[in-house]
Amino acid sequence: MVRQKICVVFWCICLGILLSCTQSTDKQTLVMRLGAEPSMLNPILSTDAPSSSVNGYIFNGLLKVNEKMELVPDLAEKYTVSEDGRRLVFYLKKNVKWHDGVPFTASDVVFTFDKILDSNTNTVRRSDYIINGEPIGFEAVGDYEIRITLPSPFAPLLNRLTMGIIPKHIFNSEDINISEFNRKPIGTGPFVFQRWETSQFVLLTQNLDFFDKKPTIETVLLKIIPDNNTALVSFEKEEIYSSGIPGKEFPRISESSLFQTFQYYDLAYTYLGFNLKNPLFSMPDIRQAIAMAINKKSIVDGILRGYGTPAHLPTSPEMWTYPKRSFSYDFDPEGAKSLLKEAGFVMNSRTGIFEKNGDPFQFKIITNKGNKDREKAAEIIQGNLKDIGIDVSLQLMEWSSFIAIVNSDQDPKDYDAVILGWSLGLDPDGYSIWHSSQYPKGFNFIGYQNETVDRFLELGRVTMDRDKRQGIYQTIYDEIAKDVPYVFLYYPESLVGINHRVKGLSEAGPTGLFNPIENIYIEE
Repeated sequence: MVRQKICVVFWCICLGILLSCTQSTDKQTLVMRLGAEPSMLNPILSTDAPSSSVNGYIFNGLLKVNEKMELVPDLAEKYTVSEDGRRLVFYLKKNVKWHDGVPFTASDVVFTFDKILDSNTNTVRRSDYIINGEPIGFEAVGDYEIRITLPSPFAPLLNRLTMGIIPKHIFNSEDINISEFNRKPIGTGPFVFQRWETSQFVLLTQNLDFFDKKPTIETVLLKIIPDNNTALVSFEKEEIYSSGIPGKEFPRISESSLFQTFQYYDLAYTYLGFNLKNPLFSMPDIRQAIAMAINKKSIVDGILRGYGTPAHLPTSPEMWTYPKRSFSYDFDPEGAKSLLKEAGFVMNSRTGIFEKNGDPFQFKIITNKGNKDREKAAEIIQGNLKDIGIDVSLQLMEWSSFIAIVNSDQDPKDYDAVILGWSLGLDPDGYSIWHSSQYPKGFNFIGYQNETVDRFLELGRVTMDRDKRQGIYQTIYDEIAKDVPYVFLYYPESLVGINHRVKGLSEAGPTGLFNPIENIYIEE
């Protein structure tokens, strides 16, 4: 007992030193920022970016995306695809072990996808492996071969096989939805989970038995810092080694010899999303009026300082399906007022707010606390809508509370409108976000329904010809843009600062600067 207490005290002292003085003795500690508390460290259950960031260090998929945005083998050694595209065979690497030393086999792969397809699993990813109502089949042939059978060709499949594989021997006898291992993950990746202190940090250490190139970094310390300004201060003090840089600070940070700076467009956009189950937003004309009242250029110029472009579509200009022409609602406050009047709203001359049947047009926008760009965008939107006679209140929420409301199974959900962003995958498939079947237990948390969009989303998944797919997604983008379930606000340019001591970075682009993490090292 005495020895155990001594060990605990020693660990706490060491951890305290690590947290307060990360550069003193451990030259290969990479100290990074997490913008919010992770929800759970299980890749098939998590839905938020902070969780995905941590999971990326711990878990591997059959395939992965390299810095050139190419799909390459990860847990797989190689794979074959039949001529009709309906049968794939994956041959697995034989030298892979889970972090607890148990060998990785084909049964883990089958278990992972079976769990996703299991209706008792609380996952939003089930639709990624179902084609027109029929599930994709995963079968183990021995310990190191996987056969995948599709009911029809499925264009997004290879991208979906980057999903992190989870260990069967851990979850087979557990309720995966509430398992303690969702907070103490065991993966096959380059880093091993050590500790998660709520609201403080997640600590990972080098996987000495990693099947691929061994990482040079010995420790990854992920500090949970929700506030962007606090993160920037920590970055400038060299307490963390990487940070997003606000547009107004980017020129100054770029001039410092302590930092490397990068700017690039990611596969991402920021939006104002309406709860379409709220009667206030059920009419497209009302949503159109709000879109016409919002000055997107003032958001890009004033908040992003020009490091971004106004958005009009549910995709990124970096995506190969981004069209040469697109539908959009121009900034037109007077036109917005006219639409509201046509919809039966009458201006109250005393309050300056539109009313209908005596009820003022008012609603609340929620967004996550600490993201200054979103907070300030919300304020501009609030002012723009007040100018045309709509009363908007704002609520900034802690990430965990905010995401719980958005991801709730409740119908209707308990919010009016949200400001959020999507980070997109390499494939343009947006089924999980826009298909009507993905409400309320999916990423379509706004409750969007459009028969044409549903039909073309289904068609886009089973069409293999790239040119034909481009035409399909053009139709989808136009339909959604006209419907305005979101007001697409902006495509932010990623402005990233990296401490000058961090080396081995990949080329700046949508896959990030640490791809692969195994190449990163700290210069002494």
